[in-house]
Amino acid sequence: MISNQVLQSTIDGLGTIARIEICVVNIDGRVIASTNNSMDDYAEQAMEFAKSSADSQEMSGCQFFKIFEDGQLEYVLVSEGSGEDVYTMGKMVAFQIQSLVVAYKERFDKDNFIKNLLLDNFLLVDIFSRAKKLHIQTDVRRVALIIEAENGKDNNILELMRVHYGSNNKDFITVVDENSVIVVKELGETDGEKEIKAVCENYTATLSEEGITGIRISFGTIVKELKEVSRSYKEAKMARDVGKIFFDERNIVAYTELGIGRLIYQLPLPQCKIFIKEVFGENDPNDFDSEVLRTINLLLDANQNMSEASRLLNTHRNTLVYRLNKFQKTTGLDLRQFEDAIICKIALMVIKYMNYVESQQY
Repeated sequence: MISNQVLQSTIDGLGTIARIEICVVNIDGRVIASTNNSMDDYAEQAMEFAKSSADSQEMSGCQFFKIFEDGQLEYVLVSEGSGEDVYTMGKMVAFQIQSLVVAYKERFDKDNFIKNLLLDNFLLVDIFSRAKKLHIQTDVRRVALIIEAENGKDNNILELMRVHYGSNNKDFITVVDENSVIVVKELGETDGEKEIKAVCENYTATLSEEGITGIRISFGTIVKELKEVSRSYKEAKMARDVGKIFFDERNIVAYTELGIGRLIYQLPLPQCKIFIKEVFGENDPNDFDSEVLRTINLLLDANQNMSEASRLLNTHRNTLVYRLNKFQKTTGLDLRQFEDAIICKIALMVIKYMNYVESQQY
């Protein structure tokens, strides 16, 4: 349904161009948009005209026109004045509003279709039949992207995205929950992740200019058929969640870059606890002080290069050796050994995942 705000803006512009006073009355007999407040008095006459079989009529020095949606009367347009010129201008205004109503209905129908497509609410045969009716191509390359703001839901994101990027009739911008905006983006034949990331950076820059902060965008893999869009959306959701846990420093996260984080994210919590106990025994990793954790992470980041790790830590090599020996004595893990370093790296990621899951439960 077209909003009253859009109708008001439309008739303000059309009234100025046509140089006539006009108003729009809904089927409840209420003036919902007008170029002059005094036109509220025409609501009763508009309802009398609505009961007639005529599509247009002149009464009491005004022109009345019916506006339909799918064969059902939706609005009555009233233009002040009589004569052929006023009738012609009123007819043109009515046609413009009728076209606007049709366009908004098509957009609403497409939006509902994309929402249900993302949520897997269609049978395969329904996808193709409905897409055909809505003139949506089924065999072009697409990717699903999820956009979130720093503090969760921001109603402005949806409208801003539609204003800046929703007019090309190829991309679909919608919502399926209260926290994020989904973009189903059509891609060119040679577009890949590099081009998708460029699009994400463009979205981020635009929203930032509009005052939206902390933008995070995740996206799934490229699909070649419309029926596979829901899969790309599920992948984008996983990229969003895994990114929050393991890549919180990134504002753009691709499903293909999740690595071992994707595997850990799918582990049952009881299995994670068993694994951590096997690695650290009775030691609680959450009790490790920040200096120990920083030493471990920087050594792993330096690919176990002791000299590089010492430089990053801004400490003497002997101090680093002392810390590693102490950690080995406590846990049995020698981080200078590749296998122990890998086990420790995975264990720290599992702990991060467990802490995140537990934080979401409160």
